[in-house]
Amino acid sequence: MATTTAKNSINISNLNVSVSDNHILKDVSLTIPDRKITCIIGPSGCGKSTLLKTINRLVDHIEKVKVEGQIVVDGEDIYGKKVEITHVRKKLGLLSQRPTPLPMSIYDNITFGCKIHGVRGKKRLAQIVEKNLRSAGLWDEVKDRLHSPASNLSIGQQQRLCLARGLAIEPQFILGDEATSALDPISSRHIEDLFLQLKEKYGIILVTHTLRQALRIADYVVFIYLGRVIETGAAKEFFNNPQHELTKQYLSGVFS
Repeated sequence: MATTTAKNSINISNLNVSVSDNHILKDVSLTIPDRKITCIIGPSGCGKSTLLKTINRLVDHIEKVKVEGQIVVDGEDIYGKKVEITHVRKKLGLLSQRPTPLPMSIYDNITFGCKIHGVRGKKRLAQIVEKNLRSAGLWDEVKDRLHSPASNLSIGQQQRLCLARGLAIEPQFILGDEATSALDPISSRHIEDLFLQLKEKYGIILVTHTLRQALRIADYVVFIYLGRVIETGAAKEFFNNPQHELTKQYLSGVFS
């Protein structure tokens, strides 16, 4: 269902998500901008990952899940009755907490989603592989072993491969769920630097437990506590001048 909401953004209105009798997200309303890095922060179990999975419709796989409210991506209500889920997920590339390379070659990992969406031709696919491995800062490291198993890569390389795989389907937004938490500090900073480059083309939404990471790279911050959005704002203002007492306590380390 089309709406009059501005395109190139994600607009969430009165979102409630429950699993069985557990009310996880409560009346969440947000606008997430394009070509910015939005960091979602908050203590463990507050609903951050559930919000990300709801945006990508991965909660569809959870038994007894109930979603109410509206999420509009690029002017389209992604929970509308006639929405095709594969089409929705093409708009929203997801990078998980731990690298999830497919059990196939580096080349086939990149082209897998493209083929699902109808891309054909060896030359075209080869161009896609090189372009997106370059975007993920991995091309020079793997260009001579594209047909070797992706499982042979280091953990940091696997995460960059997963990023390249997500970029290959040309999403509008990149979603990262603790995308650097399983990586060593050098690999983690490499991924952060890639996000800073990629925001020139994509909106990026990152769930993070690490306030230092949000301080380094966020343009916009969303603070969630017990399933509710407590405070949002531009990163500099959010960190330097928090308005809500709960935000002040969280940032000062009273709870985590």
